[in-house]
Amino acid sequence: MTSAASHPSNSAPAPAGGGASSSANPPPSPLAARTLPYGFSRNNQILVAHQHSDGLEVWISERTPAAATAEVARNFGALRLVTVDAAELALAISSAYARQEGSAAQVVGEVEGEVDLSLLMQDIPEIEDLLESEDDAPIIRMINALLTQAAREGASDIHIEPFENASVVRFRVDGTLRDVVRPKKALHGALISRIKIMAQLDIAEKRLPQDGRITLRVGGRPVDVRVSTLPTGHGERAVLRMLEKDSQRLNLEALGMSRDTQAQFDKLISKPHGIVLVTGPTGSGKTTTLYAALSRLETETSNIMTVEDPIEYDLSGIGQTQVNDRIGMTFARALRSILRQDPDIIMIGEIRDLETAQIAVQASLTGHLVLATLHTNDAASAVTRLTDMGVEPYLLASSLLGVLAQRLVRRLCPACKVERDGTWHPVGCEACGRSGYAGRRGVYELLTIDDAIRTLIHEQKSDAEVLAAGREGGMHTLREDADRWIAQGYTSLEEVIRVTGGD
Repeated sequence: MTSAASHPSNSAPAPAGGGASSSANPPPSPLAARTLPYGFSRNNQILVAHQHSDGLEVWISERTPAAATAEVARNFGALRLVTVDAAELALAISSAYARQEGSAAQVVGEVEGEVDLSLLMQDIPEIEDLLESEDDAPIIRMINALLTQAAREGASDIHIEPFENASVVRFRVDGTLRDVVRPKKALHGALISRIKIMAQLDIAEKRLPQDGRITLRVGGRPVDVRVSTLPTGHGERAVLRMLEKDSQRLNLEALGMSRDTQAQFDKLISKPHGIVLVTGPTGSGKTTTLYAALSRLETETSNIMTVEDPIEYDLSGIGQTQVNDRIGMTFARALRSILRQDPDIIMIGEIRDLETAQIAVQASLTGHLVLATLHTNDAASAVTRLTDMGVEPYLLASSLLGVLAQRLVRRLCPACKVERDGTWHPVGCEACGRSGYAGRRGVYELLTIDDAIRTLIHEQKSDAEVLAAGREGGMHTLREDADRWIAQGYTSLEEVIRVTGGD
């Protein structure tokens, strides 16, 4: 980043010069950024970063048109120009405008007056950037602010719930729900109607559940929002699942997998055929782990195909199929069709029923590697779950390669955690929303199926016997794997017990 001398508004912008580095400049001020509209700033690569007593500090790049700089100078007088790398400037623009956007709680104050429901019927582009929508109607700005704030805080879900006298909006952040804002009950119907319009749902139908999807951009980042509405005694409630389509973070180490477990898991997913399962409750990161596994596989020499509900990340070189139960496109039907597409590796978003499980087993026995998720509490109980579905034990014993069970533990907020008696504890501050935690990492237990365990599966032995055999083979349980995070001061003992159920 290099600086240029300030110049008066009636002169042409001076060329950038000097040698100041980007690290020497403070981050741009969200308040200063508001000087220019987001669209103008983004399209012209120009950002008002700071307001000084002698004028504005304006960041530009080599792509910034001279006419744009001259226009800003003409309107605001002397400018102190700072030349920034184009990619760095684009990131700074997105960050500054995302942070300056009013929080949901602030916007509620603006919209609790009259709501013009006719404005809800405005046409919405297929993809809109929420940061460009400042001039929309108040109810629209409120929803935009909710979505923007949820994306900024890393929320996985937004709950909009009606009660007798109020509407409550909550975010699920790091696996736990917290109140964000409480609009007046009179606004609830308008909020739900606007969300339905964005998701292309029937706003007249209030008696039946509906599902839809919204595709958005927030600060330049693509975000898919999966929408579910459900009628209740006090009106419709909506849950919006935020799916940030950023495949760059799909890395097993970044997810928290230890090197030993990762090495064993890599061996399993490099096998030419068989089934590898990832298990855990809803929200434990199973699908993200499968995506990370797929990203490690060779796509140029292998035909990799997936069946998902929904497609959460776009993966280059991989054929991804979306389940749609409304038109009969079930997991089983999609899987049967995929087997006619000459696949080498198949990923199944979830094994939900016997038909899907049987097709997965047959596919693995006929030379395909199958990766799938399953809802069980630990690795050993995956065997019982599949046999309870109706899969023959001898087929399962022949096809199953391994089962990875996982959970997500919350990270202690680095800004406020305290050490007592040799261990770290949560406190709560503004940075972590008073929760004491910020961010999450995975804990894992990997059951590798060896000859001893195959015999147990074939003989339909209990989960406890399978677990004991896994422990003898060197498997670490979820609780044991979580100990490394406690030792590093990453999380607390209370959090580990909450997530793993350990003593």
